[in-house]
Amino acid sequence: MKLSSRTRYGMRAVLELSMEYGKKPMQIKAIADREDISNKYLEQLIAMLKAAGLVRSIRGPRGGYVLARPPAEITLRDVFLTLEGPMTPADCLQHQEFCPKCTDCATRQIWQELQDSITRVLESYTLADLVEKSIRPKKAAHYNI
Repeated sequence: MKLSSRTRYGMRAVLELSMEYGKKPMQIKAIADREDISNKYLEQLIAMLKAAGLVRSIRGPRGGYVLARPPAEITLRDVFLTLEGPMTPADCLQHQEFCPKCTDCATRQIWQELQDSITRVLESYTLADLVEKSIRPKKAAHYNI
């Protein structure tokens, strides 16, 4: 199983917003510059996060984006589901009719355990936990660019 660039870049973007939580709103360009993500692609990711209620926009000349809730209230699962969708390693876990051997499949049980483990890990971490784990030196913020 491989995460999409949408999820990897989106997680980095919300980490930036988490590190700046309670300060000034961040503009797309500032996040994109810090994380080396294209502005256009980041705009799409932020739109998804905003639609899910994880990020909100602040209008005006000093506007930008902020987390909609404190970092301690947003789990990695919230972000993951928004950007990646359901975390299902095998289609039969969501739709039993997908596989005629679903009821007596030995591997289906393993895929279910894998899905449950991923869910548990993503639910056990918040964005505040990521901020604490961040070892990258904080760069000066780029506002109103």
